[in-house]
Amino acid sequence: MKVYIKNKLWSIGGGSSVVDENKNDVFKVKGRAFSITKVKYICDLQGKRLFKVRNKWFNFFVHKAYIYDENKRKIATVKDKFFNTKGEYFVLGYKDEIKIQGNFFGLNSQILKNGETIGNINRQFSVISDAFELDADQDELPFLVALVIAIDNITDKKYKRG
Repeated sequence: MKVYIKNKLWSIGGGSSVVDENKNDVFKVKGRAFSITKVKYICDLQGKRLFKVRNKWFNFFVHKAYIYDENKRKIATVKDKFFNTKGEYFVLGYKDEIKIQGNFFGLNSQILKNGETIGNINRQFSVISDAFELDADQDELPFLVALVIAIDNITDKKYKRG
């Protein structure tokens, strides 16, 4: 299933829209206003929180974001590398080995789970806001949307955007 994740241009907390190919809403992403760690909530269409994403407070050389489940348990740490020349990101603490390879802010990257491709992220060119196309199995979709939001948060903090 393909979904399109686009940061809202005018949003107090830094929310995003997540829509399918027919522009129907799939998830809601709500940001928290005045959040130093860029807290964002991934919710279903009824408003139930599925995941919480937030950046690490201080990052020295390796940047991190955390993903929490609906019960407020940290289920994953997303991080880059000290010299991230390949644009790779790693997910630690999750039940499976997850790796994002390719250049996240280039044209495309792959999401690997235990060595197998489970999704593709294609950056959509937009001058005014970040936009991504995520193609993944519907069962994996909620977590992978949280993963894209986490990597976008890391990249924004790393390059002091937003």
